[in-house]
Amino acid sequence: MSEEQTLDALKDIRTMMERSSRFISLSGWSGIAAGVCALGGAAVAYPYVKGDYQNLVPSNAATAQMVNRHSISGIISHPLFLIAACTFIAAFITAFIFTYIKSQKENIPIWGKTSARLLINGAIPLVTGGLFIIRLLQMSYFGLVAPACLIFYGLSLLNASKYTYREIRWLGIAQLILGLLSCWNIGYGIYFWTIGFGVMHIVYGAIMWWKYDRN
Repeated sequence: MSEEQTLDALKDIRTMMERSSRFISLSGWSGIAAGVCALGGAAVAYPYVKGDYQNLVPSNAATAQMVNRHSISGIISHPLFLIAACTFIAAFITAFIFTYIKSQKENIPIWGKTSARLLINGAIPLVTGGLFIIRLLQMSYFGLVAPACLIFYGLSLLNASKYTYREIRWLGIAQLILGLLSCWNIGYGIYFWTIGFGVMHIVYGAIMWWKYDRN
């Protein structure tokens, strides 16, 4: 075999190994679409946050430490919760559509052992974070909701990055940094949330598109 044929064979082997160990059907457009959905959700939520923040902050430490102050039904029916849920669903659906389109173009099954590992490892921190955030809402720690969202989402991305592109890891680190910064800037969570879930996703998606999808 010539040197060129040897290199081609090595590239084929590397591609097969990546397909067997990593989920490589994530599309850059998925990140961009998720970011756009997050920006839209933040724009809709902003008037509620701006108008209600003073009323949401507990007046004293004793009030903040009350257990089960807010019922689950009350939390779920709140406009901000509904906006967040709709934003998440819209981002998930659009990301799935673009990922499915890319998997069909590359003739790679969208569901398999690798994608299952990716989903499970990403879901564990997300579910844990969701339950933790509900508890924060019950105890009136509203200022920590946005930081918790960013921190647990960052942990989810870090946990899932072992089974997909390495760029996911850097997105996760960025979310963690924003979440920690938000902890020391209570009252500005909507801005950190917008940067993390909106702007960072669009930047990440553009990089992924340029690096993997444009050709």
